[in-house]
Amino acid sequence: MDFIIENFSVKPLQNGEYIRAYLATYKINGESRDWELIKVGNSVAILIYNRSSNSFVLVKQFRPALYFNHKINYTYELCAGLVDKDLTLEEIASEEVLEETGFKVSSSDLKKITSFYTSVGSSGSRQHLYYVEVDESCRLNSGGGVEGEEMIEVVEIPIESSDDLIYSEDIATTPGLMFAFEWFKNNRS
Repeated sequence: MDFIIENFSVKPLQNGEYIRAYLATYKINGESRDWELIKVGNSVAILIYNRSSNSFVLVKQFRPALYFNHKINYTYELCAGLVDKDLTLEEIASEEVLEETGFKVSSSDLKKITSFYTSVGSSGSRQHLYYVEVDESCRLNSGGGVEGEEMIEVVEIPIESSDDLIYSEDIATTPGLMFAFEWFKNNRS
């Protein structure tokens, strides 16, 4: 799927649904400081290994912030989603796997890898990282995210090509994806 971006514009955000901007004012060691920051929700991310194809199942999607700042049309990422429901982290992760990739997994199939903080200079949000294995019998549909809200293409990256993806400076990826691939090499391969 190629993304064709047209009529892209930005304006100041007033009372955003998912992001709030603030100016923090404080003293540290007696010196007054200001710091611009944003409040965002925490998230889950899932490293999905497809046993049938010996590959990682990722999502390729348009990210407006990357387009705005770098004119990058899309990024390769782990399946992920906001923690914005009254469910366990594992239940949210299971829902995201089905919604974005079309694979049905039970929340009990997910293995917690770790959690970490992202964007520590601006938001300090926390991401909870999980691992799950699937095969073609788990596939219910083609995935793609929420209709009309997300433009997600499901892609599979063969294990032997994973280093090429994460170490290429010509392909937009995330630190969480890079960490997850390295975790897999050290713990599962």
